Amino acid sequence: MANIDIPKSPNVFHPEKPSAVGSRNSLAQEHRDQQSEVNQLLEEETNKIIHHLTAKLPKDVLERLDIMGGLKEKLYNYFNQNFQNMFNRYMATTEDEMVKKIRNYMDKEETKVLTRYTPKEIADLLDAVGGADKFNVGEIEKSVINMYGHLQGHIQQGINELEADTNNVLRQKTDTGAFIRGENAYSIVKCAFKDNLIKPKTVVDVKLSVNILDAELISPIYHYQVTIEYLIKELISKHLTDIIDNEIERIKDDRINKGLEEFADSEILFARVGKVESLTDDETDNPKSKRYNEVARALFDRISGLRAEIDPAEFDQMNVRENLKKIIDIENIRARGFNTAVNTLTSILDTSRMGYQYIENFKNARKVHIWEYEDADIDNLPDERYQVHMQYFDSAQLIEERKAYDVQVKSFETEVRHLWEVLNVIYEDSKRAITDFNDLAKKEKLRIQKLIKSKNGEPLYEDIAKAWDEITFVRPLETEVEKLNRTHAFEKEQIRQLIIMMKEKLAAMYDYQYPIERRVMEDRLNFLIKEFFRFDYMINPYHVLPGLFLEVDITSIRRKQSTLNAMANVLNEFLSGVSKGFQDAAFASFSRRRSTVREDLTQSFAAADN
Repeated sequence: MANIDIPKSPNVFHPEKPSAVGSRNSLAQEHRDQQSEVNQLLEEETNKIIHHLTAKLPKDVLERLDIMGGLKEKLYNYFNQNFQNMFNRYMATTEDEMVKKIRNYMDKEETKVLTRYTPKEIADLLDAVGGADKFNVGEIEKSVINMYGHLQGHIQQGINELEADTNNVLRQKTDTGAFIRGENAYSIVKCAFKDNLIKPKTVVDVKLSVNILDAELISPIYHYQVTIEYLIKELISKHLTDIIDNEIERIKDDRINKGLEEFADSEILFARVGKVESLTDDETDNPKSKRYNEVARALFDRISGLRAEIDPAEFDQMNVRENLKKIIDIENIRARGFNTAVNTLTSILDTSRMGYQYIENFKNARKVHIWEYEDADIDNLPDERYQVHMQYFDSAQLIEERKAYDVQVKSFETEVRHLWEVLNVIYEDSKRAITDFNDLAKKEKLRIQKLIKSKNGEPLYEDIAKAWDEITFVRPLETEVEKLNRTHAFEKEQIRQLIIMMKEKLAAMYDYQYPIERRVMEDRLNFLIKEFFRFDYMINPYHVLPGLFLEVDITSIRRKQSTLNAMANVLNEFLSGVSKGFQDAAFASFSRRRSTVREDLTQSFAAADN
């Protein structure tokens, strides 16, 4: 009977055949006019948005947006092209899959009933005795949940794209806020828009850097060569923290049940700190120390210094340390976090139609490079492209990066100063008469000393120590904060001012003449300018904290911006997949409010107990 009432779906792929895979027509629709329904939905949603914009925006803005023409047509086409295709095709597939599931389930149930010669009551009793893992429809329920979960994900992605496109239409420009929104905006380290060197009028270059701290990662990341001892201690530390948190939650619930005041934020903090000593201590040499309750000290001694690889000459499968290493490797603790981040990024790029031709994964270094095009020569690349560099930094790496950054800033300062000195020497030699204020001051030096300084007893101008170099203002002394977080803003500004002054001095000294000296100095100056601004475009490692660092370089056409918009969706989805976001303990500290457990809120018609 089931085979007659519910027609079976064809096992074919076709866009028009009813109930075929990928079809927009379904037998479960019962000949409904889908097109009229979709037109009604699109018209209603478009009119809602137009009405909302008409009510909120000023009249002069509405006239520029061209409400009755351009904007309405864009909104209607966007709904029609994206929402209709995504929703209708997926609904048709979902309905057909549901029909198949129900048909197969009914066939099974009828077969079981026909082949069973027992009363119905006994069959029900056996079903009840079987438990939750037998005689149930759990697999069908899981399939339904998965189908609707995927549907919700597709709809949410479409809504996010609609929101981003609507914001771009209203802003009529692209800024930093178009990339990362909501709870992950704080993770931006640097976002810079600048004109493309080859096509400055039509193409824009964007550099976006995001730093996800260790504490914010959903899955912790460890370097390849971290010791097994460190991994085990990290797991034990997390276990102890979870025990303390559970104990604090139990104490908070007991206080609420007794009608006492809830813990304040500071009281919760001190309660957690006070519980630490009951679970561990600092006696590293005592084998009976509480710190060795989970793993004995003897095991720690055997794995001391053991890293990801063991020398084959010393490897013995029966040793204790080799078996401990095998257990850790099977759990994949060392590589789990970074592999999850790489898989998340590449899968989002694939599903969002942001393909890539080049990927290089430095697994041991915890670094991955992804380029949309394999060619590295920017002269041969299209105007729409992107590059993604993702790396995990720990404290030791950042210290070395900061040292190298300091050396590079000092090197630029040295080279620019050297060119400045060469230019000044040539400038002084080229003088034939009074050219600037310094020449005039030298000429009148003796008269100033005789007429003014000797009468007042003041020192000469040349004998006074000069704190201001007339290039940048006097630099204040560094405090501990500046020493540990050097921005190098003073040095960079000094280099910029020197570059500007050298350009002006070259133009004033040679005018329209181009001798060999001018050509050599201008070539050197242009080289230093190019390298300095390329260096200034990079990220200052003093602004980065240990964790996952994502650097995205995007080149996009100003009036098109397809790569910019697509990469914004990729970044938001990636951050949602690997980061927990900023968490404020003050908001997460209340597990239950007293108003939800008051006895007088629980009302009943039953007679009260005496």
